[in-house]
Amino acid sequence: MSKFDTIRPYYDTEVNEALLQSLNHPMMKAMMNFTFPETPETEWQSQLRHTHSIRDFQINFVYQSIQKVLQKSSEGLTTSGFEKLQPNTAYLYISNHRDIILDTSLLNVALYDNKLVMTASAIGDNLVQKEFLLKLSKLNRNFLIQRNLSPRELLQSSKLVSEYIYQLLRKENRSVWVAQKEGRTKDGNDATHPGVLKMIAMASNEENVMDYFKKLKIVPVSISYEYDPTDVLKMPQLLAQARDEVYKKEKNEDFVNLISGIIGQKKRIHIHIGDVLDTEIDAIKAQTDTPNKQIQLLAQTMDDAILQSYKLWPTNYIAYDLLHKTDTFSHCYSEQEKQIFERRLELRIDADNQTLKEGFLTMYANPVVNKLKYTNAL
Repeated sequence: MSKFDTIRPYYDTEVNEALLQSLNHPMMKAMMNFTFPETPETEWQSQLRHTHSIRDFQINFVYQSIQKVLQKSSEGLTTSGFEKLQPNTAYLYISNHRDIILDTSLLNVALYDNKLVMTASAIGDNLVQKEFLLKLSKLNRNFLIQRNLSPRELLQSSKLVSEYIYQLLRKENRSVWVAQKEGRTKDGNDATHPGVLKMIAMASNEENVMDYFKKLKIVPVSISYEYDPTDVLKMPQLLAQARDEVYKKEKNEDFVNLISGIIGQKKRIHIHIGDVLDTEIDAIKAQTDTPNKQIQLLAQTMDDAILQSYKLWPTNYIAYDLLHKTDTFSHCYSEQEKQIFERRLELRIDADNQTLKEGFLTMYANPVVNKLKYTNAL
């Protein structure tokens, strides 16, 4: 047994058996019928029976599924920055996080299209409680982040994940994707949690942790959706926070969010790849040798890269102007775009609930607020 067996995706030798066990699952049938509506069931089942590697499953099935999602629920994916990356090279992508499945799936589509190493991606085990979803995640090269642990268990789990990330990047030449903080951003305010960086650093044997981070080839990634397909689903948690209440998820809430993110309307989507953090890490090392301070500075460096390169859409500018009762950014959208956004707001939010309305607008407006901190980025 490998010490990573509790969290790792399938080995290629395990892929075919997992697929054979899943052939007749209703969710597999739904996924395949959505992806290949003109293809007889016997045909895609036969192809799955002859699939023996994660790469083949990703390219022949998952890639096609994401293309269909883009076709059905968006106006297309655009990218920038991928030309800076080298082929056959493993990178640690640290990204803002808006959608459970699509953030990493879209990144992998872009990596494949640019002939770059695709990622193994972190996913919370709370999202794959159903047996089929766990199988599917392991077939798609996800590794598990265990949630709801005691402090002692959390320490052990974090160390294991850290060692696995190192194993992937440095020994298997496999790129890795992790979100900049636990869970999706609910209020549009993207920020890197230092705890994520501390977890990644746990496997370091370097005298200075910055030397370790430099080895990992960290790449900041910003992904933005013109419409957040789960925007209204994030409102109850924001409402609870506004009331200083502890938020408790509904039984199937994660699953509903997962499905809504896939099928919900997103309009345009953009992924930007930042520069590999190199000279920035040298500058942090030169500035201080205190590990905690270095981690804080690295988190800020990540934020600067992600927020400055975040693609703003008309929806962001409209929300900012509506929230602040101004027309500051009226040159960035049309009257029709504004009417469509206001209609979405009316359909999704109780007009009499001012807290919900402000929460909804703030979610879309915060990326503008954040970018205003870097006035040359607007």
